[in-house]
Amino acid sequence: MTVTLEQIAQWVEGQLQGPTEAEIEQIAPLSKAGPSDVTFLNDNRYQHLLADCQAGVILLTEQNAQYAKGAVIVVDDPYLAYARLAQHMDSTPKSADCIHPSAVVSPDVTMGQNVSIGANAVIEAGVVLGDDVQIGASCFVGQNTQIGAGTKLWANVSVYHDVKIGCHCLIQSSAVIGSDGFGYANDRGKWIKIPQIGRVILGDRVEIGASTCIDRGALEDTVIHDGVIIDNLCQIAHNVEIGENTAIAGCTTMAGSLKVGKYCIIGGASVFNGHMEICDQVHISGMSMVMRPIDKPGVYSSGIPAQTNKEWRKTAARVMQIDQMHKRIRELEHKLAKLDADNNK
Repeated sequence: MTVTLEQIAQWVEGQLQGPTEAEIEQIAPLSKAGPSDVTFLNDNRYQHLLADCQAGVILLTEQNAQYAKGAVIVVDDPYLAYARLAQHMDSTPKSADCIHPSAVVSPDVTMGQNVSIGANAVIEAGVVLGDDVQIGASCFVGQNTQIGAGTKLWANVSVYHDVKIGCHCLIQSSAVIGSDGFGYANDRGKWIKIPQIGRVILGDRVEIGASTCIDRGALEDTVIHDGVIIDNLCQIAHNVEIGENTAIAGCTTMAGSLKVGKYCIIGGASVFNGHMEICDQVHISGMSMVMRPIDKPGVYSSGIPAQTNKEWRKTAARVMQIDQMHKRIRELEHKLAKLDADNNK
C-alpha cells in the first residue's frame, strides 16, 4: 500500500516536520530504509545511524529529531507509534476466505456475518461463530464451543468442546485449546484417569502462540482474562487463571490451579508450581522457577546466568560443597560465641 506522511502522522498521533511530499510503501529497519520506507528510532544506541538514514520519514522523539535529515514524525514513544502504524499497514492475509467446499460444518452451527472457514476444517454441532470469524485450514472446533466476533484461528488449531473464546482473539497454528488436564488418581501403581469436565474460557483480545496448549478445568474452568498474550510452546494446565493484560513468553509452564494476577510479565522458559497465587504487576525473569506464592509486586529472578564453561565449573563445584561449608561456618560461629562468652566473664 502507498500512504502519505500526513496519514502516518495522523495514525501515530505525531507531529510531522520537514518535507511532506514523500509517499511511503512499507516499514523498514533504520539501517536499511529507503526513500519509500518509514522507519523508527527507539534506542539511543542507534542514534548515529540517523545522519545517513535514507528513509522517507522517521518516527522518533523530539530529543532525537535534531540528528535526522529529511522528514520526521515526532512522537512520545516511537516503538508504540511503530506498533500502531504496523497495524494500519498490515499485509497479513486472512487465515480463510469464504467457506471452502471441503470444510465439514454441522447443520446446526450458528454463524454470524462474513464468517470464513478454510479447507478441511471441521466445525461440530452446537458451535456458535460470531461475525467476521476466520477459521483456518484443517482446524477442529468441538461441540458447543463459542467463538466471538473478529477472532482468527490459523491452520491446524484444535479447539475442544464447550470452550468459550471472546472477541478479537488471535490463535496461532497448532495451538490446542481445551484438551484434558493432567488429572489421575493412583490405584496401587495403576493410574486412573479423572474426566476433565471444566471448560476453557478466553476473554476478549487474547492472543495464543503456535503450539501452545491450554488445558480445560477438572471441575471448574481454566480462565484467561481479557488482553492476555501468550507466546509459542507454552503449557497452561487445568484450572489456571491468568489476569488481564499479563504477557507470557515462550516455553513457560504453569501447573494446575495456579492463579496469576493482572499486568504481570513472565519471562521465557519459566516454570510455576501449582495451587498458589501470583499477585498483580509481578515481573518474572526468564528461566525462573517459581515454587512459592508472590504477594508483592516487583521483579523476581532465579537461576544462574550464562558464563564461560570454566567459570561455571568452578561455581558448580562450590555449590556442591555448600552443605559442608554451612556446617563449618556453624562450628566457627559456636566457637566465636564461646570465646565472646569467656572474654565477658
